[in-house]
Amino acid sequence: MNNYVKFGLLILAILGVLGWLAVGGISETKTYYKTVAELTQLGDQAQAKRLRVGGDIAPNSIVRNGSDVSFTLAQDSLRLKVIYNGIDPLPDTFRDGAQALADGRLGPDGVFRATKIQAKCASK
Repeated sequence: MNNYVKFGLLILAILGVLGWLAVGGISETKTYYKTVAELTQLGDQAQAKRLRVGGDIAPNSIVRNGSDVSFTLAQDSLRLKVIYNGIDPLPDTFRDGAQALADGRLGPDGVFRATKIQAKCASK
């Protein structure tokens, strides 16, 4: 077999593996942004996906318990209990009334388990 053909097949195999890894990595890390209302409409499908849910932090709902922080996201009359257990510290703007994005998965018990939190100041 010609050396050029062997080299071409090797390059083709490497590019194929890199493409497969890229597509697999993208599908594993993509998140869908949903509101609390959209999350409740998803039903059981919400448990299978990694989601990002946004809403306002309900007043007096932030409870710190060791490394876990639980709070409630509110949107209109809907409420979603969130438990954050991540390695990153919470933002300085994380307080009652602030807008927050929780990135994680919805558990079978209806509690959203977040691994990342972003917050925006309530006055802005």
